[in-house]
Amino acid sequence: MWQVSPNYEPLVKLHTCLGLRKDLNETCKTALIASESTLLAYYANRVVWMGLNVFLFVQTFLKYEKSDKFHYTREILGMTLAVARASARCLNFNSMLILIPVCRNLLSFLRGTCSFCSRTLRKPLDHNLTFHKLVAYAICIFTAVHIIAHLFNFERYSRSQQETDVSLSSTLSNLPHHEKHGGSWLNPIRSPDTTVMYVTFTSIAGLTGVLGTLALILMVTSAMEFIRRHYFELFWFTHHLFVIYMLCLALHGIGGIVRGQTEDSMAESHPHNCAQSFEKWEDPDSDCRYPQFEGNPPESWQWILAPVILYMFERTLRFLRAQQRVLITKVIMHPSRVLELQMNKQGFSMEVGQYIFVKCPSISLLEWHPFTLTSAPEEDFFSIHVRAAGDWTESLIEAFEQQHSPVPRIVVDGPFGTVSEDVFQYEVAVLVGAGIGVTPFASILKSIWYKFQHADHNLKIQKIYFYWICRETGAFAWFNDLLISLEQEMEELGKVGFLNYRLFLTGWDNNIAGHAALNFDKATDILTGLKQKTSFGRPKWKNEFSTIATAHPKSGVGVFLCGPQSLAKDLRKCCHRYSSLDPRKVQFYFNKENF
Repeated sequence: MWQVSPNYEPLVKLHTCLGLRKDLNETCKTALIASESTLLAYYANRVVWMGLNVFLFVQTFLKYEKSDKFHYTREILGMTLAVARASARCLNFNSMLILIPVCRNLLSFLRGTCSFCSRTLRKPLDHNLTFHKLVAYAICIFTAVHIIAHLFNFERYSRSQQETDVSLSSTLSNLPHHEKHGGSWLNPIRSPDTTVMYVTFTSIAGLTGVLGTLALILMVTSAMEFIRRHYFELFWFTHHLFVIYMLCLALHGIGGIVRGQTEDSMAESHPHNCAQSFEKWEDPDSDCRYPQFEGNPPESWQWILAPVILYMFERTLRFLRAQQRVLITKVIMHPSRVLELQMNKQGFSMEVGQYIFVKCPSISLLEWHPFTLTSAPEEDFFSIHVRAAGDWTESLIEAFEQQHSPVPRIVVDGPFGTVSEDVFQYEVAVLVGAGIGVTPFASILKSIWYKFQHADHNLKIQKIYFYWICRETGAFAWFNDLLISLEQEMEELGKVGFLNYRLFLTGWDNNIAGHAALNFDKATDILTGLKQKTSFGRPKWKNEFSTIATAHPKSGVGVFLCGPQSLAKDLRKCCHRYSSLDPRKVQFYFNKENF
């Protein structure tokens, strides 16, 4: 039984619709075009990126495989010359792109300028880290191809240098002996006694290639999910080896090891006319002379110069912003070892769902960690909630727990935009938080509370479904006060149905369940003190989405998640499955926090 990918399931349904109901053909066609446009926009950046890689590889391969300038070089190296140069060109292209997705200020600026753009135009900005990883994978692949091709090249260089018979390749390899005919060289292995290892570690190209590859290997291996989650400091430090990688890349081509025939030499002794009569090159009466060669000018620096300058500007801006004084106005220790910091900073302006980077110099002078803002833009402070989830966060919590010690200094960079900023552009919003992943939605709910207090008539959103999934009961205490305030505010304004929230406890035992069952008839939940009862287990998303689709048959529903990838997969499937065929009816739009 074959299965349809969730991304294409709507199109299959639409094509089926076109075949079954003639009276709905026009509506289905409209929906088909809309869905295809959405899918095309979603994959457009990846398709363009892949297409450019293919184009650059093929174009460069054909250049070195067909160009007369490299006719003699191909006599020694064969096809691997073109493979090495084509992979190098793609490596330069992807190295140019790798820094752009992590320029957070640039992305925040673009998100701000695109605030009135359609959702599909803003979608690539929400997948910046995904694109960063794709480009990194491409760099690894093209690096491997480039290295393998050059291993073959150096083996052939060495073999042609050691040939004892008179051949074109051996003649080309021994050009240095004929300095009276130009003194140029083609083979970097200059004598039969020179080894490939010696050339590798004594040439600029060899040394920069080895160092750059080692830096790349360390960056990639330390960026694996397990290391990133459990040894974030290791990931953070090794990822800054990109400085060595970029420097090695910029210097790699200076040695000019890949060489081609000069224009003057080709005009005098074109390879089509002289390659077969190489034995007569030394004859003064011959029309053919020894060919002269020159190294390719270095070009990698030209590819990476602009993004490196952009990234340096980004880091300078972060540095200057980090020098501003941060005043910690309140410190709250919540259950489950969750630390809340309320702060003030001159000129700080935020939107809902944004995040900041935090550094504590007393713990580490270099490490920055991202935290979603839990305060609302309407408040006169900004706040974060920190859960103990590693060495750095443990140290931060312990530093603030020491009551008799001075309050640690905090440095803040940001805020930066996320997909949650778009929540007020939907009529209906579904907010799903897992554990500490509730933080961006705390900001949203607080902002809504303030908007209701000030009777904001520009509020487009009409209904919020809020799901909070936690492993332990203590975690629910983080935002109980906020939810209780919202309950009361909705009742006073006669909007009891505006906020529909569900709390799910996944880590429970029979004692907790029995205690909750005995007190089920009470007005408030025994675990949280809220009117909404806590559910045990995980949400049945198919039932939830079906209910929402029925309740809002003609609305655009924004689904926002801050949680694990496994949950994202389930929600994305449900968004596709329960979106109507008719674009005028209910449509679910999936959005996930990425930082």
